[in-house]
Amino acid sequence: MDSFITIRFKRKTAERFQKFSKTHFKTHTETMDNMLDFFFYNEISPKEKLGPTGRTIEAKLLKRINAVIAIIRDLEKTQTKPTVAMIQSFFKEAEPNKKPIVIEKKYSKNGRQSRSSKKFDNGNES
Repeated sequence: MDSFITIRFKRKTAERFQKFSKTHFKTHTETMDNMLDFFFYNEISPKEKLGPTGRTIEAKLLKRINAVIAIIRDLEKTQTKPTVAMIQSFFKEAEPNKKPIVIEKKYSKNGRQSRSSKKFDNGNES
């Protein structure tokens, strides 16, 4: 069995420690061991401030996320949607002009038809 030692604390501090110990650990010794291990392994001092709490970090992140969403919506309205509309208008195919096939008849010197050739007009005039 381990031996015990008496440590003197102010009454208010001792009551806080006992309350904390009862809610999180079985014994006061286990509580103190875990607290000391926490500070030792994380290499921090109990006097150090660890910075903003989780709630304040979350609130700041939500503000930044809302700002980013507003920027993206503005980009969609002013740049993306008009650009997409212009590109879609370029890719809309106009129906090609379908003209009837013109057959050119060529005659030889003696007046007879020697051959016929088909000439296609695709709307390109040269």
